[in-house]
Amino acid sequence: MHGDIALPKTRLWPAVISLVGAIGLFALAYDWRAPLFASVRGWLLPTLIGLSLALIGIEMRTRWWRADRDRSSGARRVRVLSIASSVLAALALICTVAIEAQFQFMRRAVLRADIAEIEPLGRHLVVGYRHQAELRQWIERRGIAGVFVAPLNVQNARGNIARDIAGWQAMRRDQGLPPLWISADQEGGVVSRLSPPLTRPQPLSQLVAHYPAGAARQAAIADYAAQKGRALRGLGVNLNLAPVLDLNHGVVSALDRHSLIYRRAISNDPAVVADVAGAYCAGLDTTGVRCTLKHFPGLGRLTRDTHLQAVDLEVPRAVLAASDWIPFRALMQGDRPFVMLGHVRVPELDADRPASFSRKVIGGLLRTEWGFDGVLITDDFSMGAVYYSRHGIADATLEALNAGVDLVLLSYDTDQYFPIMYRLLQASRSGELRPEILAKSAARLNRAQAGDRAREAALTP
Repeated sequence: MHGDIALPKTRLWPAVISLVGAIGLFALAYDWRAPLFASVRGWLLPTLIGLSLALIGIEMRTRWWRADRDRSSGARRVRVLSIASSVLAALALICTVAIEAQFQFMRRAVLRADIAEIEPLGRHLVVGYRHQAELRQWIERRGIAGVFVAPLNVQNARGNIARDIAGWQAMRRDQGLPPLWISADQEGGVVSRLSPPLTRPQPLSQLVAHYPAGAARQAAIADYAAQKGRALRGLGVNLNLAPVLDLNHGVVSALDRHSLIYRRAISNDPAVVADVAGAYCAGLDTTGVRCTLKHFPGLGRLTRDTHLQAVDLEVPRAVLAASDWIPFRALMQGDRPFVMLGHVRVPELDADRPASFSRKVIGGLLRTEWGFDGVLITDDFSMGAVYYSRHGIADATLEALNAGVDLVLLSYDTDQYFPIMYRLLQASRSGELRPEILAKSAARLNRAQAGDRAREAALTP
């Protein structure tokens, strides 16, 4: 008894549950703008704010008051847990609001920046989009070089993605700028992001199985690539993120949820991969669609997934040169094929950075040792191996451009455009961007665009 009021027995477990919930709430609030939450971010912000305020209110109005009236040892423990829950909920609220305020500050700064500052930086970014109004704003401000078209975009276009793409390109013509690179993941098989509306093509590995060698295989691949190229071109796509040059080492792992190279690779024989991929690129090229050789330095040996985390390719360089790199070296000639850099680390070359923003891999191996002077495009920078790296997505973009990358792909979490562009604007103003490297990149991009115009002229009746 306490005075004349009979207090109910204080129970510990509800306070423990509240504390566990508060810990989870704080953990989510600390990282709620991560790419993992891109698809639910619209309702996550009000949910986090609402839950934080609700938890603080519940703790203050129930357990705090009850513990004040009850001086037992159990009540004191409940009070400690309740205070801890309230503090964590308050921190979650502060974190949520602060992260959103920081994002809105960067977004506003980017949207208010001079277009003359944005344009030379935007020509290095290929972006996906969730809302076409925002995409059109980026195009109007000359802030991108290309667009990645995903299944969500096709669905939202109500069956007329070709009309949307034509509209974007018309905006570019009115600006006197080269056409956007409209890219898609249309490999065939499990990765056929534009099917529907396009018919799902079989993977190249099936063609190899049906036509093991010789002229029959070459003819089949040429016909296959030409059909796919015409279908892509009919939508307005001019850059296909295929073929996969990773070798099929037969690696199947429960830790690999997204890459699944064993289902996407052409073959385990590097000579076959080079031959088939070369014929495929040549066939696409006849339709005015560029190919992309991916994913250097090769993902076929990995048991973990760079979509989620950093992964090391623990294979001696000499072994890679004698196997996985053979198709890349064979096809990285001229400037027609683009080359996609994966986010795997090769410790023998660079133990700290993934290939996609490693100066040792890009500037050292590819640009200098191999002499490759074509366009390098990265895999999606919103993948975990980049976003959760100690460098972070914005600094990684800066390092990629300074290393000699030409195009940075940001296909999934398009909100990351603003912290990336904000960082690039800062770097441009402070002199952190290397002008001699950017000048070489500009020359490569100009050459590629001139090649596209020449190919377009040749294909126009």
